Amino acid sequence: MMEQSTSGFSEAGLRRLREVLARHVESGKIPGLVALVSRDGETHVEAMGTMRHDGGAPMRRDTIFRMASTTKPVAAAATMVLLDECRLRLDDPVDPWLPELAGRKVLKRADGPLDDTVPARRPITVRDLLTSTCGLGLDMTAKTAPMMSAFFEQGVYGQADGWMLPEPEPDEWMRRLSTLPLMYQPGERWLYNVSDDVLGVLVARVSGRSFEEFLRERIFDPLGMKDTGFHVPDGKIDRLPPLYSPDWQTGAFNVEDEAEGGHHSKPPAFQSGGGGLDSTADDYHAYFQMLLNGGTHRGERILSRPAVELMTTNRLTPEQTAALQTWARSVVHLSHGTGQQGGWGFGMAVRAQRGDYAPVGQFGWDGGAGTTTYADPHNRLVGILLTQTGMSTPDSAGAINDFWTTLYQAID
Repeated sequence: MMEQSTSGFSEAGLRRLREVLARHVESGKIPGLVALVSRDGETHVEAMGTMRHDGGAPMRRDTIFRMASTTKPVAAAATMVLLDECRLRLDDPVDPWLPELAGRKVLKRADGPLDDTVPARRPITVRDLLTSTCGLGLDMTAKTAPMMSAFFEQGVYGQADGWMLPEPEPDEWMRRLSTLPLMYQPGERWLYNVSDDVLGVLVARVSGRSFEEFLRERIFDPLGMKDTGFHVPDGKIDRLPPLYSPDWQTGAFNVEDEAEGGHHSKPPAFQSGGGGLDSTADDYHAYFQMLLNGGTHRGERILSRPAVELMTTNRLTPEQTAALQTWARSVVHLSHGTGQQGGWGFGMAVRAQRGDYAPVGQFGWDGGAGTTTYADPHNRLVGILLTQTGMSTPDSAGAINDFWTTLYQAID
């Protein structure tokens, strides 16, 4: 299925994009996908393959996907609303709202024993959380460090089947987090994921609403994101595919999360800003197009223009950027593209140097369930590719790489 239009992309380029995506589906390595590309008001959608690897219902434009870490760029907008309204300030300590993070100890060495600490030099600020430099995070370059084991032993992340979302309700999650030292001094080093989950708790406590209620009122409903939330209700569950974790050696499609009865079939105790959203290509397009528009959607202002500029420009020092790029090289699905070329804004990567087809300034992020979404201000472009084939294999990473290569070739 293709929706045709007359400008913004070359017809030959769009044909190549479709052929390349079809090749990945026909390989049998990816059951199905939905891709959306837009430029200057022209939108093209591809829906290919099936929702299950063994056939059944076809992928459709309104298929709902686990966005995984592609949640981060959207969830960060809730904090920006509170900054716009002066209910939070960038450099205020978060201690009044998150007392669990007050008076922290910091490891002398990030890979050292948990009791070998020094006092934090200063409190954690809102800015530290937005830039993922609060001192806590999942470091895939130090998997054997005691701190990485402690995240799971204390029940901050994970469970028996390895699902990487917080399980307890927010207050209990914060209590568990408070038992651990920081890995680095606040503001010192970029680290992945934990800051985004803490931001969701901060938004809920400041607003007096659940994180999802606040997002729905201030972001989702104004943008018409009717299929976006932290679970998929019964009436829509048939639009959610299983999440697969392919075995790269045998090719077997292991189901990591079923649709009915799975992790996303009921409201979670913890609404994860780091990776909990479910959504569609059209919903995410509305959000990223709003950012390209400088914070407006159909004449309604969602975020201030300065808030969007803060989110979508690099906020890291050269040393912090180097840490991000080293980390990205250790993760299969980020071992190309913005993961290695990028800096970090608020909740998303921002391309800081050119190393492939995309220009400096492109912003967005990828998700481990097989999702990628970026916007490009220079080319006035949004690209979205959604699968539910976990990105632990080179096949999914390759499909994403090929999607971006052919998308940029298609620009007229």
